[in-house]
Amino acid sequence: MGKINERCGGIDIGKRFLLCCVLTGAAHEEPRSQTRRFDTTVADLVRMRDWLAEERVTHVVMESTGSYWVPVFNILEDRLIIVLANPEEVKNRKGHKTDRKDAEHLADLLRHDHVRASYIPPKPIRDLRDLTRRRLQLIQDATRERNRVEKLLEHVNVKIGNVLSDVFGVSGQSMLLALLDGKATAEEIAQLARGQAKRKVPQLTEALEGHGMRDHERFLIRSCLRHLACLEEEVEQVDGEILQRMQEPPFTGAFLRLQTIPGVGQLAAASILAETGVDLTTFPTAEKMASWAGLCPGNRESAGIKKGSQTTQGNSYLRTTLVQCAWAATRKKGCIFQARFRELSPRRGQKRAIVAVAHQMLTALYFMLRNDVPFLGVENPPKQRRRQRRAHHHLRCLRRLGISVQGTGPRPPRVLSSNRVNVLGATGMKQGMQESYEKRVANRSAPSFALHTARCAAKRKQGNRWAGY
Repeated sequence: MGKINERCGGIDIGKRFLLCCVLTGAAHEEPRSQTRRFDTTVADLVRMRDWLAEERVTHVVMESTGSYWVPVFNILEDRLIIVLANPEEVKNRKGHKTDRKDAEHLADLLRHDHVRASYIPPKPIRDLRDLTRRRLQLIQDATRERNRVEKLLEHVNVKIGNVLSDVFGVSGQSMLLALLDGKATAEEIAQLARGQAKRKVPQLTEALEGHGMRDHERFLIRSCLRHLACLEEEVEQVDGEILQRMQEPPFTGAFLRLQTIPGVGQLAAASILAETGVDLTTFPTAEKMASWAGLCPGNRESAGIKKGSQTTQGNSYLRTTLVQCAWAATRKKGCIFQARFRELSPRRGQKRAIVAVAHQMLTALYFMLRNDVPFLGVENPPKQRRRQRRAHHHLRCLRRLGISVQGTGPRPPRVLSSNRVNVLGATGMKQGMQESYEKRVANRSAPSFALHTARCAAKRKQGNRWAGY
């Protein structure tokens, strides 16, 4: 149970108007409730702010309802402590829902500190977040236009998408422009292939023969290509603006440090900073930040039965960016993220493994931003650690056989036993195994020794020359 807020307010937000409920009173007394209605115009919002100041309200809670909470937040940001609540976590009872009761319910939850606040970054971070999310929207729109072009090609029996890995690569674009001209034959269009696609000229010719592209489809495809070119130009302008913001404080140092992580480039680092911010004091631990990002297993347990550990819903933008960076990091040789992926993917699958790698990457960047240090990796690469474990394993096996071995760094181990081992190692190893066998036999009782000897003799008659050792 948290402390009781003696002067707090709850706001039920709508598009045209809102209701504000204020609860005032000492912690041990029944609070006094007042509810007023205000329009969402700037003048009425300022009047509401003045009323809250007269009542000496310190905390205000409101739901993150679409984008309608943003105008209210802009007016109250400098005067009050604003708690932004997830609507799923502060729902009122069914059958008791009205705008007035919702405002009173929010105020009552805030008074008893039962509202978990959402993360609202500072203004520079919010501006950067608008740019990075706008860039993602433009890229998604460009992907939709490419899919529309491929759909139109399928409608007119052009099957180059079945042969080429990317219809909008160098070869695909040349063939697409030739199809729009409508003058070249299928063989001539197939000869426009470049690079590795030259090996597929016969398949391309077969995919282009007998197509039914008309002027109607050509007009639609040209319209899609014009829109696609416009989107790509917009993406370039947004990229330039994002990189320019990265050269200004407080992003400069953190922007450079994040790029030392394998798989994280300039735009990925900017997207991460836009979602997390530079100051991570909002997240007390790396585990809480991973939960906020939706990259850690969830808890679903009832009556002592665990019903699964699927990842929780978190910040989808940060999660998507980290998963993309994790895929890139798994392709870098000698990287700890690649070793982690190869360790988990055979038994857990690639999808679960890549989420685990993204979780590991998020933990690393959390401590990098908190401690202002670059990514240093590990002292011993994964391959070197595997070799060391293998060497220790073989040394333990030799000691069990009675051979004492001492390692001397990178040189091969030197045998110190009195039983010298020749080039093939057969003589000394057999003698050591014989000594080990005699020690084990000496510790056995007489009945068990007799039974063991009889079994070994039977195995030797069957041709097992190492029986008993």
